[in-house]
Amino acid sequence: MDERSLYLLEEAILETLESKLTTIETKEELISHVERIARSINPSVTKEDVEKIATDINTFNPINNYLFDEDVEDIMINNTNNIFLYTTKSGAIKAPERIENRRDLETFVKKLKMYATTDGANSNIFDVHLPNGSRANIVHSPMGSDITIRNYRTHALSIIDLINKGEMSYNLAGRLWLYSEGMGTRPANLLIGGLPAAGKTTLLNAMFSFFRPEERIVVIEETYELNTETQENCVRLETSPSVSTRELVQNTLRMRPDRIIIGEVRGEEAKDMITSMNIGRISMSTIHASTTREVITRLEHTPMNIERDVIPLIDAIVIITQTHEEGVMSRKVSQVSEISGIETQVLLSDLYTYNYKTRKGSDIFPSVTYRDLLSRIAGITPNEIVAEEQRRGRILEKLNELGKRDLKSINQFCRDYYDDPEAAARRIGVQ
Repeated sequence: MDERSLYLLEEAILETLESKLTTIETKEELISHVERIARSINPSVTKEDVEKIATDINTFNPINNYLFDEDVEDIMINNTNNIFLYTTKSGAIKAPERIENRRDLETFVKKLKMYATTDGANSNIFDVHLPNGSRANIVHSPMGSDITIRNYRTHALSIIDLINKGEMSYNLAGRLWLYSEGMGTRPANLLIGGLPAAGKTTLLNAMFSFFRPEERIVVIEETYELNTETQENCVRLETSPSVSTRELVQNTLRMRPDRIIIGEVRGEEAKDMITSMNIGRISMSTIHASTTREVITRLEHTPMNIERDVIPLIDAIVIITQTHEEGVMSRKVSQVSEISGIETQVLLSDLYTYNYKTRKGSDIFPSVTYRDLLSRIAGITPNEIVAEEQRRGRILEKLNELGKRDLKSINQFCRDYYDDPEAAARRIGVQ
C-alpha cells in the first residue's frame, strides 16, 4: 500500500477509535484491534501495513521521548505555535520541537482521543489516560487544540528521594511518618497545601510507604496520579462528568475504609471529608494554599463552607513551596502546623517554618496537640512518642545509607518494623 493510501486508512481507523482503547493493555491487543477495523475498511490490507499503522497510532511524535523522560513533569502543546516542558531541574523551558501544521495537530489529537475517559461528543474538553500512565487534557478552540500532559513517573519519588533533593530533613520526615501511621493507633488527619506544581501530590504519594499493610484505603482523584503499588487493599476511584468528587467521598463510607485519600479537595466535598473524620475515618488530601492560615481561610469560606467548630478534626497541615536557588528550581516543605483549638479564630501551632532569606528551615518543634492525643489513645507517654519520632528519622537516614530508597523498599521495611520494631531496627544498626 502506498503512503497516501496508508495515511487515509490510518485516518479512517483513528476516526473509529475514539475512547475505544482505554481497556487495551498490550501491543498484541492493539494490533488485533487495529487489524479488525482495517480489514472492515479495506479487506486486502496486509499484516505488515496493519503493524505499521498500529505502531504509528501508538507513537506520539514529536513528544514521544518526553513522555518517558523522568525529568519532564508536564508537556504543554500550544496548538501549532510551540511546545513547552516543565522539568524537575529547570522549571519551564521551550522545546525545540513543535507540531508543524493543523492537519498534523488534528491527527495527534485523534491519537490521544483513542484513550479518552470523558464523553466528548458535545464537548470541547477531553481527559485522556495514556498507556504509560500519563494523563492529558485537551481543549479545542478556534485556534486549534491546546494540550497539557502530566507525565506519569514510572518510579514515584519516595520520602528519601525528597530528603535527598533537599525538600525536608530526616527529622521532619520522621514527623511525617508519625503522622502517617500514628503508631498503629491513630494516624493524623492531614492536609498538604501548596500552589500549583508545588509538589503536593508527590509528597502525598511518598507518604504511602508509611501506611500499615492491614489498612483498607480508598483513593479518590479527578485523574489518576497517585502510585498505590505499595498497598494491596486499595480501591482507586476517579471522578467523571456524571460522578462528582463529593458523591464519591460520600460513597466511600459504604466501602469500609480505614483511610480516605482525596487527590485534591476544593469544593463541597470538604464537608464530607470532615464528616468521615468525625466518624473515625482517617483522611488525607491536598489543597491549593500557600500558608497553613490560608488553608483555614479556604476551608471556612465558599465553596467549602466548613463550620469553624469542626475544623480541629484536622490534626496537621503541611505546606510545600516551589523555590529557586541560584537559578535552579527546588521544592521545600515550608511550614508545618497543628490545629490546637478555637478562640476567636482557629488556633495554629507552627512547628516548622522555612526561611527563604537564609535558605534554612527551623528546628522541628515537638508536636503538642497531636502528640497528646496519640499519648492518650495509645497509652504511652509524650516523651516516648518524641523518642519514637526521632528514632524514625534515624531509621530513614540509615535506610538511605543502605541504598533502600525506593517506595517499595521503604514500605517493606515499615512492614517489618510494624511487626517487630526492635528486631527491624537492630537489623539496620539503629538503636
